Amino acid sequence: MTAAFALLVFLSQAPDPEALSARALELAQQSRVEEAEKLWRQALAISPNLFSAAFNLGFTLYSQGRHAEAEPYLERAVRAQPKDFNAGYILGAALAQLGRGEDALRQWRAALALRPDHVKLMQIMAVEYGKGRYFREAAAIAERALGLIGDDASIYLVAIKAHQDAGDHPSALRVAERMLRKFPELPRANFEYGYELHRAGRPEQALPYLKKAMESKQPWEEPFFFYGEILLREGRAAEAVAALRQAIELRRDYIAAWVTLARALMRLERYEEAKAELLRAAGIDPRHPQPHLLLSQLYLRLGDEALAVREKELSLRLRRENPQAMESPQSRPFPTQ
Repeated sequence: MTAAFALLVFLSQAPDPEALSARALELAQQSRVEEAEKLWRQALAISPNLFSAAFNLGFTLYSQGRHAEAEPYLERAVRAQPKDFNAGYILGAALAQLGRGEDALRQWRAALALRPDHVKLMQIMAVEYGKGRYFREAAAIAERALGLIGDDASIYLVAIKAHQDAGDHPSALRVAERMLRKFPELPRANFEYGYELHRAGRPEQALPYLKKAMESKQPWEEPFFFYGEILLREGRAAEAVAALRQAIELRRDYIAAWVTLARALMRLERYEEAKAELLRAAGIDPRHPQPHLLLSQLYLRLGDEALAVREKELSLRLRRENPQAMESPQSRPFPTQ
């Protein structure tokens, strides 16, 4: 018996792979997942390019958090049916979970070409672009999503953050203003608009919007911090202290707020309080250089030159060791290959 003839005999006696895949799906819907997996694998042993078996097995593995196992089956499904949106979408999600962001984005680009109105995917892509520092691509896809749906606050926030990460604050201000017009009572909309007015050098206009954000039933730290920062810059240090303390109360590791609070206290000549706050900040984040830099200035003002030099040298060393604490990540273009 020739090998070719033996193969024909085997295939003629083998179960129908489509029937196996259909039965596996029934079992999976009954929560009999292990049995379903076995049938899908059996179907693929007979018909390696069977889309239904490859996709459903890959999706089941992905749903269980078994992303590395899911990937080859999802890739097989995409090869079998390149125009199936769901296969490409889930494959991209598995790749993202495996830390392969660029591969995920390429897969999602192909999927989006099949469903160019899929706003949820655009939001996911904007976030993934941001993780990779592809900020301009993130901003472009976020704006595209915003053009399709203008009544979802989360899409405005994704677009604003993408523009902020890209360093395009005029565009962020434009989107924030549009968001505020759409959601005038939303605390987050008021904060984003106030923050961007502050960035644009319009602090007096920013204050009432930040104030409104501070009145949220579910407060968060940023409105209080930037409100306090503006007050300090305007020479209203005593008022700034209360807002900055509230920011710290809401987020204990907010080093920028600790440092700005210390600056406000120094402006009020409350040096011992300022020192205590900076030492607390340094204890919370020992690797951050900023508390030590301000401590150096404080000790110099208090006439302790030795401690001032020690703190300055420590801040410089920490800055070398932890540059991301002081520097904003720069945008980069998405690779073509």
